[in-house]
Amino acid sequence: MKGKHDMRGTILATVAMLTACVLGCGGEAEKQAAGSKGTIGVSVLTMTNPFFKTIADTITAEAAANGYATTITSGEFDVAKQQNQVKDFIVAGCSAIVLCPCDSRSIGPAIEEANAAGIPVFTADIACLAEGVDVVSHIASDNLGGGRLAAEAMIEALGDGGGEVVVLDFKQAESCILRVQGFKEVLEQHNTDHPDAVISIVAELPGDGKKDQGFKCTEDALQAHANLAGIFAINDPSALGARAALEKAGKADDVVIVGFDGQLDGRQAILEGKIYADPVQFPDRIAAMTVDSIVRYFAGDEVATQQLIPCELYRQAEAEADESLK
Repeated sequence: MKGKHDMRGTILATVAMLTACVLGCGGEAEKQAAGSKGTIGVSVLTMTNPFFKTIADTITAEAAANGYATTITSGEFDVAKQQNQVKDFIVAGCSAIVLCPCDSRSIGPAIEEANAAGIPVFTADIACLAEGVDVVSHIASDNLGGGRLAAEAMIEALGDGGGEVVVLDFKQAESCILRVQGFKEVLEQHNTDHPDAVISIVAELPGDGKKDQGFKCTEDALQAHANLAGIFAINDPSALGARAALEKAGKADDVVIVGFDGQLDGRQAILEGKIYADPVQFPDRIAAMTVDSIVRYFAGDEVATQQLIPCELYRQAEAEADESLK
């Protein structure tokens, strides 16, 4: 009787082992068939801004072409939410993490956790400014150069008269800090060289990269500065919010707007003369370069710690030749 039980136990164990092997091998076969090398966890700043949706969509497509799955999330300007998303990526065992930080400094502890887990981190568009963290590579527009282009456009638009200018900024994002820095550098040099056509920054207001906040800040600026001549907005949503406020106040023809990004609605506004110019970014190039950097990193190739893509100034003349606006 005991022998029968032993034989039965042996048979059951063998069946279980064979079943596990079949299931395990089947799962591995499916993984190989899909060409999956792992999953890239991605958390962008927001999906309400087409710029970041393009980054997310392009990373997904480029990653798939290179054998990686993706998990796409969005912090929606909430760094605590983004930190939790990074924790989820770590628990899920993601092969790599890509961040567009909601706060360039406060995202530091989350990146440290990824570092401790041995997961390489890459940043796209917005860099991490926290000390003591390891980011393999930061891939972004040349935002400092883009800010300089924005200042050149403002000087061009205001002409010999100069005037008072307000900046709608977003100080939580490293990319926007650099845009404003470049803008200020060129204006300072212009004011030194042309003391009879000084352009003065009379206020820096928290537009936060959002249309509704850009609208509110512009309303406040119009009340505080009756002679306002120009607005530099760090992205298209805040620029479009500023334009709406100017139209509501009957000041649309009195104040020049220079935005940043070159999104479809921003370029359309430039075509219609509602925004003077944009330094244009290329989010698809940022995303493609980010995935390429991940692939090269895992191949053991050298990856630069910072990779910048130049911006290009886009005025009405460029808009009139833009086939995408036809």
